Amino acid sequence: MNIALLGAGHIGQTIARLLAATGDYQVTVIDKNPAALARLAGARITTRLVDTEDGAALLNELRRGHHTVINALPYHLAVVTATLAREAGCHYFDLTEDVAATHQIRRLAEGAATAFMPQCGLAPGFIGIVAHHLAKGFETLHDVKMRVGALPAFPTNALKYNLTWSVDGLINEYCHPCEAIRDGHKLDVLPLEGLEHFSLDGTEYEAFNTSGGLGTLCDTLAGRVRTLDYKSVRYPGHQALMKLLLEDLQLKDDQQTLKDILRKSVPGTMQDVVLVFVTVSGLRDGQLLQEVFARKIFADRTEAAPLSAIQITTAAGICAAVDLFREGVLPQRGFIRQEQVELPAFLANRFGSAYQQSRQVESIG
Repeated sequence: MNIALLGAGHIGQTIARLLAATGDYQVTVIDKNPAALARLAGARITTRLVDTEDGAALLNELRRGHHTVINALPYHLAVVTATLAREAGCHYFDLTEDVAATHQIRRLAEGAATAFMPQCGLAPGFIGIVAHHLAKGFETLHDVKMRVGALPAFPTNALKYNLTWSVDGLINEYCHPCEAIRDGHKLDVLPLEGLEHFSLDGTEYEAFNTSGGLGTLCDTLAGRVRTLDYKSVRYPGHQALMKLLLEDLQLKDDQQTLKDILRKSVPGTMQDVVLVFVTVSGLRDGQLLQEVFARKIFADRTEAAPLSAIQITTAAGICAAVDLFREGVLPQRGFIRQEQVELPAFLANRFGSAYQQSRQVESIG
């Protein structure tokens, strides 16, 4: 299968290397940054230097015999890239967490001869697959709570945070309305609200509303669930400081300045941990029960090729989706929701097994 992979950042490079290493995919990485493309030298991966924001140039490249487009570009390019993929006759997969972009891609997929599967990362992505799998085990659903954190293993600053993924994506999810279901009704809730605290493996965490993590589950579970929500997990104190920056200092209205501050002042890290925590409650055989899925995925500190936990989990999500699609497990045209992936099939997949190999949390406080 010929893959056009757009974006040679940390996640894009990980996706490219994983797919190329199987021998089942011919991967061409397309980016406008020559230095980023140069880091793929010697990896049996073709590279193309193309301005990914130049629609005509990108369309011309996609038409060079590519079967599938994997979009690892910033979220604001999702809709235009999906549109070009349709015009080029390519299947389309991406990592976007942007709710508005996903709605537009869903409309774009209507009547298409090719498949469109956005939101193939960690959250949205794997978290929705887990939640839907647990929900199917109940005759009557009450509450579905989805919590995910991409956290530094060794927090040292006041934010108790390091940059582990896209700053653009981070600020986007902190600033946009969040979909949820309350008392059976779909509604939007405010980002950074709904603060809660919990402990896992003896470590204290907080969680609060952020945008995009539910994917399409609000539609899939509409009319079946009493409460459905998604929250990002951080170490205690992070939410209060982000509210200070975004609301009190009004940087929500000057997001570029905030992004510049974060990039300049908050160091990135490869020493991170991804926390996945899903609880589902409801009735089964007349009994009120709760099921929990809790995992921690740690960075791979192999000296030759270290990978952060967010690289591992995000790349595993989209690579598994493409792999299952190639095998014919998923629909071959139209819009594909994450929850159409069966959790056992995902975990059994050669890429999805990255989650299976993680450490399962045994105790929850």
